[in-house]
Amino acid sequence: MRPKKALEEPFEGLVIQDASFLDDLDGRSACVKCGKSRKYFCYTCYVPLPIIADRIPRLKLPFKIDVLKHPKEIDGKSTAVHAALIAPDDVNIYTFPDLPDYTQQDKVLLIFPDKKAVRTCDLPTLFSPHTSQSFEPQAKRQRPQIPFSKAVFIDCTWNQTRRIYNDERVRDLPCVELDDRETLFWRYQRGKPSTYLATIEAIYYFTVDVHTTLICAEYQHEYDNLLFFFKYMFEKIHSLYDAESLRAYKDIRS
Repeated sequence: MRPKKALEEPFEGLVIQDASFLDDLDGRSACVKCGKSRKYFCYTCYVPLPIIADRIPRLKLPFKIDVLKHPKEIDGKSTAVHAALIAPDDVNIYTFPDLPDYTQQDKVLLIFPDKKAVRTCDLPTLFSPHTSQSFEPQAKRQRPQIPFSKAVFIDCTWNQTRRIYNDERVRDLPCVELDDRETLFWRYQRGKPSTYLATIEAIYYFTVDVHTTLICAEYQHEYDNLLFFFKYMFEKIHSLYDAESLRAYKDIRS
C-alpha cells in the first residue's frame, strides 16, 4: 500500500480482488441474522449479504485478532467490520465494556503506541525465550509459529482510546507500535496527523509486517484482500466527492 502516490493510483502494487460487482447491487436487502436493511453487509452482525457472500474474498490469517470498539463508535462508519467479513474465522469484534479478560489469556498483544511499545521486529523479546523459536517452512504447518497468539486493536477515535486502554482487562498487555504510514481514510480526525490509520489499515499493515518480519521475508500479496471493501469504498467516495473536500491527503491536511 502506497498512500503517498497520486490520487489516481493510491493502491498501486497491491493485488486486491475486483469489487466492481458491488456496483450491480440494486437497493438494500435484509440481513440473514437480524433482518435489518443493509447495502453490502451487516455492520452489526458482521456478515455479508447473501447475494455477495460467495463473491467476496476470504482469508486465513496467521494469528487471531480481537477488535475492541468504543460504544460511541458508529457501527456503520467502522472499518473493523471489513476484517471480520474477509477473515471471519480469525477476527472477533467486541463493544466496550463487554470485553474479554485478557489477564486470563496467554501471549496477547495490544497494537497501541504506548511509550513502552516495541516494534514488530522486536516481538520475540516480549515473551519467554522458548517462544522465540526458529521457524519451519510455512508450507509444513497450518499456522506459522509466531511468538504471540492474538493481536488486539482498539477501534475508536484517538480521544476515546484511553477509556479502553486503561481498562484493567487490557492495560497490562504488551504493546506494539506500527511504523508510520499515511492513511487513505476519508474520515479525517480533526487536529490529528495523517498517520492515524483506519482500523482496517492498521490490521493490514500489522499482518504484513508480521509476515515479512517473522514468517517470510518475501511478501506475495497474501493479505492485500483485507483492503477489499476499503479500496472499493475509497474509490466510490472519491468518485462522488472532490478529494480536497475530503481532506484525504497529507498536503491537504497540513
